[in-house]
Amino acid sequence: MDELLDLIASDKSPAEVSDTIKDALYSKAAERINSQKPSIAMQMFDPTIANAEEEEVSDDSTEEEEEQS
Repeated sequence: MDELLDLIASDKSPAEVSDTIKDALYSKAAERINSQKPSIAMQMFDPTIANAEEEEVSDDSTEEEEEQS
């Protein structure tokens, strides 16, 4: 972030500033994706987790239907 502020303050080219912003955004997105990979992989390959989540969703929808009645 400091690097970005330095680029803006020193009147670097807009292309260079834009590239720095893109690099920062891509690295943050990659960090978030990498942090979610283990839990997503477990959900996809462990059927007990998927079944538990489906039950929670159907329980929530049943409660909403009862409240509307």
